[in-house]
Amino acid sequence: MKNLSPDEQIHLQALKRLIFDEITQAGDITFARYMAQALYAPHLGYYRTTRPKFGQEGDFVTAPELSPLFSVCLAQQCKGIARDLSSFQILELGAGAGTLACDILKTLAEEQALPEKYLILELSAALQQQQRAKINTLPPELAQRVEWISSLPPQLTGVILANEVMDAMPVHRFSVNSAGIQEFFVGIEQENFVWRLKNPSNTHLEAEIKKLNLTSLPYESEINLYLPAWIQSLSDCLKQGVILLIDYGFPRHEFYHPDRHMGTLMCHHRHRAHMDPLILTGLQDITAHIDFTQVAESALQADLDVLGFTHQAAFLLNLGLLSLLPSPIDRRTSQEVNILTSPNEMGELFKVMALGKNFEAPLQGFMTHDQRRRL
Repeated sequence: MKNLSPDEQIHLQALKRLIFDEITQAGDITFARYMAQALYAPHLGYYRTTRPKFGQEGDFVTAPELSPLFSVCLAQQCKGIARDLSSFQILELGAGAGTLACDILKTLAEEQALPEKYLILELSAALQQQQRAKINTLPPELAQRVEWISSLPPQLTGVILANEVMDAMPVHRFSVNSAGIQEFFVGIEQENFVWRLKNPSNTHLEAEIKKLNLTSLPYESEINLYLPAWIQSLSDCLKQGVILLIDYGFPRHEFYHPDRHMGTLMCHHRHRAHMDPLILTGLQDITAHIDFTQVAESALQADLDVLGFTHQAAFLLNLGLLSLLPSPIDRRTSQEVNILTSPNEMGELFKVMALGKNFEAPLQGFMTHDQRRRL
């Protein structure tokens, strides 16, 4: 690969060798298995290394890294939820560089609405180290409220936050064509990873694809078989409160639209997006968009209520984004707001879904443009 440093070359070859050995011993692997190894293999997977991932030095920019306005608005929603709870904790799943946690805590401190604890569930030791360094820049009375945990806590009362978490869950890639339903596997040819189409690896996958009733063939896409169990685990954890899920995706009828017949897989490396997950293994992010109808169905099966669903622009505007802007607004802030809210940027591609348990109060972020009917 061009323009890779010697360390990156070594890293790439080490992870390729790990996956090569697995394929050599057991045969071609599902793309879901390949994606899991590429992102999460111990010490070698993309999210298991110390390489920068967020911001200008990394591969992509998330909303909290782009502007503190995102976190301030999210803090307002957390504050509103807390008013209707007897106790209040925040649990953030996959906390990135720690920016969202810091900005939410600073905002809630100003609003005199701090949570009893701000829990972070982060499986990456490298990212946890970055988060600790970021949290340590906070005043001690805020930093001491943050606690890292290794598994979901029981009986949480409060808010669970997951910003750009679901898109990094491994997905199965499939094709529906003249041969019927097939699955994409990953094999090896001449020391490179290659696609192989075979019969589905399991009957559950085949059954879920049949439910989609795809008629415009050939059609290639992805499906997340792990999402229902993940939603169930969040429900088991939550005693009372709200889960806020923020990610890019669509309702099912848009996700599996005939125009999207090549799927939604995307890779990000040094702020360049492309669609080939079989290169730069361990050096690039691999993501898939979210089927929010699947999220809603999984929530109902897990005894959660779907409290709201809208796009990011409406969510932020409902929470008073415009009232937070300086007057006159400077060029940088204007650019940040445009990226957060413009339909051509993050504004409509990113969605926000609220799931609740034992919680009935209205949520400010969904007061207008609630699109649950589109699910």
